[in-house]
Amino acid sequence: MSCLVLPFGLINILVINASASPLDGITCEEALTKLITCNPYFLGFGQLPSPICCKGVQNVSQQANTTTIHKSLCECFEIAAKEFQIIPERLKQLPQLCKVEVPVPLDPTVDCNT
Repeated sequence: MSCLVLPFGLINILVINASASPLDGITCEEALTKLITCNPYFLGFGQLPSPICCKGVQNVSQQANTTTIHKSLCECFEIAAKEFQIIPERLKQLPQLCKVEVPVPLDPTVDCNT
């Protein structure tokens, strides 16, 4: 019997963003779950993201289809990048390496209000 243990920081992110979840679109929790396979790449292991990671990026990108969702995900990714100590350059390079256009800047220093 196995049990999924969420890091304390992820629990905080999910709680913070629960009330900001957009209707009829991908939520912060769903996006982070889809991108969990990118963690090794984000933390500096390996030169490239895995194909499964890139599939998750593509899936999140396709579901981020409104301005409200864009802003919510931008804020979500900003918090997650800081909380999980993701290497910022790795996050920024992800769309190019996965060959996926993303509607949300993957940059923890970007202003999500613009």
